[in-house]
Amino acid sequence: MSTATLEAPAAAPAAPASDKLTKKILTADHPTWCPGCGDFAVLAAFYKVLEKLQYPHEKIVCVAGIGCSSRFPYFMNTHGIHFIHGRALPLATGISLSRPDVHVFVFGGDGDGFSIGGNHLNHAARKNVKLTYVIMDNYVYGLTKKQTSPTSPQGFKSKTDPTGSIDRPINPMKQLLASGATFIARTHAAQVKHMVDTFERAILHDGFSVVECLSECVMFYEGSFDDSTPRKGGVYDIIDETQHDVKDDVAAYKLADLPSPGKFGVFYQVERPTKNALEQKWIDATQSKLGGLSGKDILRKRIEVMR
Repeated sequence: MSTATLEAPAAAPAAPASDKLTKKILTADHPTWCPGCGDFAVLAAFYKVLEKLQYPHEKIVCVAGIGCSSRFPYFMNTHGIHFIHGRALPLATGISLSRPDVHVFVFGGDGDGFSIGGNHLNHAARKNVKLTYVIMDNYVYGLTKKQTSPTSPQGFKSKTDPTGSIDRPINPMKQLLASGATFIARTHAAQVKHMVDTFERAILHDGFSVVECLSECVMFYEGSFDDSTPRKGGVYDIIDETQHDVKDDVAAYKLADLPSPGKFGVFYQVERPTKNALEQKWIDATQSKLGGLSGKDILRKRIEVMR
């Protein structure tokens, strides 16, 4: 049974309630990514969104797995935690279900999200857990010094494919649509305003929101996203929502099937009951049948039966 009705643990010391949430307050250790990494811009965009939304400092939780992008909790002065490679979402799900008062954010890369964590991504999406997942996709395993990732294009040469990858890469948008995520978007680390707007929209969505953020690895896949960077001669093609119905999954699937670099923006967004709301409804109904006992009392009685 979820512990949503149990007494919440004491929060760690945070900024005084009277203090406005600022980048200075939100900043922890200095980022240690390689100079020029797109993840710096993602972090800056996240600061901007939190400054705008002004959530209580002690109500922000950052969760990550393993990888370059998963260093996020180190650099955010919020509640934060690392978990086993690819397993950030199960942990974040538990936090979200047990603490409905907090805002849960998960950060990872294409390996943590689409490879070792791909199965967890599918299930968190179909359950519509209330949280926001930002996947910094650089088409390469950078932390292990250039290995082929699930999103690396065919022909990509790496330590694991010295003659060029022969495997077809996954399509993140198609996978997320098939999994049942209720908010699916793509943005780009070089397009900060668009990234900030997309993050805000994802965070405000009541359900499982995922943003794939193309974030160039300048050390091991330089120039990977030049075709979608205007200052490098590329085209940043934003989805026109006057022509695209974000509630139409078939239309979203067609957009997802466009050749690289594809479209940027919100592919799909629908409202559906969250797992959080459905579980709470179940808990409330159970407590009502038991004469209004608290979650703690119900748990105690259950333990007594098991002895």
